[in-house]
Amino acid sequence: MSSSKEADPTLGYLTRKDTEVKLPRPTRVKNKTPAPIQITAEQILREARERQEAEIRPPKQKITDPTELGEYRLRKRKEFEDLIRRVRWNIGVWIKYAQWEESQKDFKRARSVWERALEVDYKNHTLWLKYAEVEMKNKFINHARNVWDRAVTLLPRVDQLWYKYIHMEEMLGQVALARQVFERWMKWQPDQQGWLSYIKFELRYNEIERARGIFERFVDCHPRVGAWIRYAKFEMKNGEVAKSRNVYERAVDKLSDDEEAEQLFVAFAEFEERCKETERARAIYKFALDHIPKGRAEDLYRKFVAFEKQYGDREGIEDAIVGKRRFQYEDEVKKNPLNYDSWFDYIRLEESVGDKERIREVYERAIANVPPAEEKRYWQRYIYLWINYALYEELDAGDMERTRDVYRECLNQIPHHKFSFAKIWLLAAQFEIRQLNLKAARQILGNAIGKAPKDKIFKKYIEIELQLGNIDRCRKLYEKYLEWSPENCYAWSKYAELERSLSETDRARSIFELAIAQPALDMPELLWKAYIDFETAEGEYERARALYERLLDRTKHLKVWISYAEFEATAMDMDSLDITEHEQKKQCIQRARRVFEKALNYFRSSPDLKEERAMLLEKWLNMEATSGEVGDVSLVQSKLPKKLKKRRHVATEDGSTRIEEFIDYLFPEESQTTNLKILEAAYKWKKQKLSSADD
Repeated sequence: MSSSKEADPTLGYLTRKDTEVKLPRPTRVKNKTPAPIQITAEQILREARERQEAEIRPPKQKITDPTELGEYRLRKRKEFEDLIRRVRWNIGVWIKYAQWEESQKDFKRARSVWERALEVDYKNHTLWLKYAEVEMKNKFINHARNVWDRAVTLLPRVDQLWYKYIHMEEMLGQVALARQVFERWMKWQPDQQGWLSYIKFELRYNEIERARGIFERFVDCHPRVGAWIRYAKFEMKNGEVAKSRNVYERAVDKLSDDEEAEQLFVAFAEFEERCKETERARAIYKFALDHIPKGRAEDLYRKFVAFEKQYGDREGIEDAIVGKRRFQYEDEVKKNPLNYDSWFDYIRLEESVGDKERIREVYERAIANVPPAEEKRYWQRYIYLWINYALYEELDAGDMERTRDVYRECLNQIPHHKFSFAKIWLLAAQFEIRQLNLKAARQILGNAIGKAPKDKIFKKYIEIELQLGNIDRCRKLYEKYLEWSPENCYAWSKYAELERSLSETDRARSIFELAIAQPALDMPELLWKAYIDFETAEGEYERARALYERLLDRTKHLKVWISYAEFEATAMDMDSLDITEHEQKKQCIQRARRVFEKALNYFRSSPDLKEERAMLLEKWLNMEATSGEVGDVSLVQSKLPKKLKKRRHVATEDGSTRIEEFIDYLFPEESQTTNLKILEAAYKWKKQKLSSADD
């Protein structure tokens, strides 16, 4: 029963198990180390080529006897016939059979093979081409003509057959027959290339009237812009200006609404231009601009402007173009009045024309489209309409009162309780300064600080007052600035810098003290650095040291320690005459070493900060190496760690773990501890071994 279950009727008496292909078990590669001698792919291919056995070719057979030749032909024909019976649809076999019969000069048999092949697949145009080429090669002209005639009758849409047929008749000098073939082809209305080939054929024999007649039929068959332009150029080439113009006029009547009409009008206008008919060309351009949609007339506009620059009144054409573009922009802003980019383009167009009233009218219409929501992102493009309006009134129109009114209206329009634009406040103030109206500028900037204080406004206001030399005003502004933003380290630093530039050292120091006493600062490291640099520049090294100590009370960052040590290494009192420069340098290095020692003690107590400790030692070593005679590199070298490459398991986002390599540092005291532990473990093991031996 079991064997009958496994049996398969398609396999006969065999079971599926008997027919299974047993593949060898894949062997696991145990030794994955690379071989000492590597073999390249090139070597493998070269060896395979060298070891390849020579191809066994049948011996060449020389036939000298007619009987033997007959046998050979019979054998070959039998082979071909057997092959055809097996692969009847393989056209290559038929072609080889026919060409072999041709090589035996048995043309009747060859034709028979070709005809049998055509019965199998008459739609294969390659068969027809090769059949006709065989007849032509062996100078069977009538046979070849017969083949071509049948081919073009059965496959009239294959252009290659027509071209070959016509070429044969033309090579034989049978021009009339070639013309008849062309006429037969044209009844099938081929593509443009077919018509153009017929026209070139007639022109080769100087049949101008015939070519003209073919062109007429061509434009009827393919009423496209390219066809009409070719016809007109043909007439122009033959010196028939009136006929060429007539062709263009007929084309315009038929194709003025076509998608490619722009090309037709450009070609027509250029034709009239070559004929020195500038007025006609201008009329064509204007007619085209009126009839072609604006989106498809870019090239036409460009050609028209170039034409007017060369021949005519530029102002008139520019007015025409501006009118069309104005209509286009009006259409755009009607569709979407909040599309400010369209308004900008419209305004730029009007500014290029230069009509003040129209420019102001467009500006007023544009700024009337206030963004619907009180959100800054909607106002960012809109606000530039006001800016451009104000700049136009000031620079182009020269009307200062209107400029002032524009700025005032703009500032009233912005909802300052939600957001503001520092740019507008500053532009308005700078405009008043250019008008020498300092009081109005101060009033604008004061309003800005009151309504919408911003960093830019404070900075610019202080810069203006500083340029005018009003120090008291600058101090008041800095105080306002710091009241508004007490965490701004830039403002504190600049305030102290101002006082220092006025030689008010105590005031500058007080400002720095107030600044570092603030509970929150945006960039405290810059402020502390500025304070320390200030004390260092003043030569107050003790104060600078005290500042470093205060800073270390707040943070024990590596950069602070390094900065402190570098400061100590360079803090030489140049005014002291009692101590030589060498002694001073020595003292500086000793103070720097003390700082490094303190830092090292701190980092030693924190095992997580090994990398910072190693960096600190590198800095220390660098200082000792660059200090010349005073430096002592051996002090640091004994403390330098060893770099160890280790691996650790790291958890990934998907919950799995991966092994990651990292650099660890082994310091000298750690290595001693490790050695002691190893000795202790060895001693314990030996003791256990001795006790077990005694037992």
